Amino acid sequence: MLKELNVENYALIDSLNISFPEGMSIITGETGAGKSILLGALSLVLGGRADSSILKDTERNCIVEGVFHIHGYGLESFLAENDIDYEPDLIIRRTINPAGKSRAFINDTPVNAAIIKDISHKLLDIHSQHQNLLLSSSKFQLSVVDAVTDFAGLRDKYAGYFSTYKTEEKKLEDLLARSSKAREDFDYTKFQFEQLQQANLKPDEQGDLEAEIQELSNMEEIKTGYEKLTAILSNEEISVVNMLKESENILNQLSKVHSSSSELAGRLGNALVEIKDMGEEANSINDLLEINPERLAVAENRLNTIYELQQKHRVGTVAELLEIQEKYGNSLSEIEDFDETISKTQKAVNESYEKLKKTALQISTLRRQTIPSIEKHVSTLLKSLGMSNVIFRVELTYTEHFSADGADSITFLFSANKDMPPREISKVASGGEMSRLMLALKSLLVKGTSLPTIIFDEIDTGVSGEVADKMGDIIKELSEKAQVINITHLPQIAAKGSSHYLVYKEDTATATYTRVRKLSNDERVLEIAKMLSGSKITDTAMEHAKDLIKGFN
Repeated sequence: MLKELNVENYALIDSLNISFPEGMSIITGETGAGKSILLGALSLVLGGRADSSILKDTERNCIVEGVFHIHGYGLESFLAENDIDYEPDLIIRRTINPAGKSRAFINDTPVNAAIIKDISHKLLDIHSQHQNLLLSSSKFQLSVVDAVTDFAGLRDKYAGYFSTYKTEEKKLEDLLARSSKAREDFDYTKFQFEQLQQANLKPDEQGDLEAEIQELSNMEEIKTGYEKLTAILSNEEISVVNMLKESENILNQLSKVHSSSSELAGRLGNALVEIKDMGEEANSINDLLEINPERLAVAENRLNTIYELQQKHRVGTVAELLEIQEKYGNSLSEIEDFDETISKTQKAVNESYEKLKKTALQISTLRRQTIPSIEKHVSTLLKSLGMSNVIFRVELTYTEHFSADGADSITFLFSANKDMPPREISKVASGGEMSRLMLALKSLLVKGTSLPTIIFDEIDTGVSGEVADKMGDIIKELSEKAQVINITHLPQIAAKGSSHYLVYKEDTATATYTRVRKLSNDERVLEIAKMLSGSKITDTAMEHAKDLIKGFN
C-alpha cells in the first residue's frame, strides 16, 4: 500500500507530505485546486515522463518520493533480480534537475524508468476517465479474463513452449533463407572453389617462385661471374692460388733465418687452403648452374596464375587465397547439409508447435470456464448501478494464431437497452456507461489479484443520486481488499471514506501554491456540507453531512 507521498518543487507544489492509511481515503477540492497536479506528481513515482517544465522553481531540483509497504506481496524475487535490497517499506524516488534530466532510485539504488514501471504495476493502479479507453483494447479485455482465471502454472508452461517455438521457427526461417540464397549462388561458388582447388596452392610458394624467377632471369650473369671467379682463384698460369703458393715458399725460406716469418708462413698456408677450397666450390656451383628458359617460363606462368587469383579476389597473399578456398568449400558443404539440417529443424518446429497448441487449448478451456462468472459478476454490479437492462457478454474466439498470451481473441460485448443486441463496447457505450463498466471490472480485478493500491480519479463524473451511492458502496467494498484512494466531487461518495484530504490553493504575496491537508471530523462535515449546498452552507446541509458520515462510518 501507499504509505506516504512527498513532493518538492513540482508545478504549484513547493513542499508536500501526505500519509495515507489503509482502507478508503477521499480526496476532494474545487476544480482547479490541483488534484490533477497531485496525480501528476504520483505518476513520476510510477515511471512517467518528466521534463524541466514541471519545476516550480527552475533553479532547484524537483523531488517526488513514494513510500510503499510491500510486505506479503511477493516482490522479493523481483528486487533480487534487479540487485535491489528488500525492505518491508519500499521507497521510490524521482529527481528532475533544472536541465530536465531525470534520475530514479528504489531504496536508494539507482534504476532506470523501465524498472520503476515494472514494479509500479505491481503496487498501484490509477483508474481515471482516460483509462476507460482501455475498455476498447482487446489486450486489456484479455488481461481481465486472465486476472481471474486459475491457470495453476499453465501459463508459465505455455510461455516456455512459446519461447522454444519462436526460437525454432526463427531458426528454420533463417535456414530456408540461407539455403535459398546458397542455392542461387551454388554454380558461382562451385566454380570459384574448383578454380582455387585446381590451382593447388601452397602457403609459401609465392615467395619461392619469386626468388626462383629472379635467379633464372639472371642466370647468364651469374654463370659469367662464377667463371671469372674460378679463373682468378684457380687458373693454371696466373691465379691467386699460384701467387699465394709462391708467397708461402718465400716465407718458408725466410723462416730459416728469420723466426717471425714462420708465423706469417703458417697464416698464409691456412689462407691458401681456404682459397683453394673456395675455388673448387665456385667451380662446382658453376657446373651445376644451367640456363633454363623452359623452367623460367613455367615459374613465370605459375606466378602469374597466383597474381591473377590475388587480383580477382582482392587479396595479397596465398594464405588469404587458401582462406577463401576454405570458405567456398564450407559453403558447398553447407549447401549439401542444408536439407538434413532443415529437416531436423522442421521436426523441432513441429514438435514445439504441437506442445504449444495443446497448452493453448488447455488455457482456452480454462478461460472459457471462467467467462460465465465474469459475465455474472459484471452484469450484477452494472444492474445495481442503475443499468437494469444491461447485457454484458465475453466472446472468446480460438484463433490458432499463437501469441505470448495464447491463441484466444477476447471481445467484450455490451448493451444497455432492451431493444439493442450486445455489440463491441467502443461502438455502443457512453462515457458514463464506460465508467460504471470499468468500475465493475476493477472490482473483479481487485478480487482476483493482489494489487495493493487502487486510485479512482473522478470516475463518478456524470452520475448522481442512487447510482452514485451504489458506486460509493462498491468502492468502499473494494477498500476491504485493497487500499483505495478516491478523488471525487460527490458528497455521498466522499462520506464513505475512512479518511478525507482537501486539496486547495493558497495565495501569498508572490505566488500561488497547491496545498493538501487531512481533515478532522468537524472539517469533514463542513467540506461535505459545502459539496452538498455550495459556498453558502446551510444548517440543513450540515445536518445532512453529519448523517451521511455517521451512516457510513
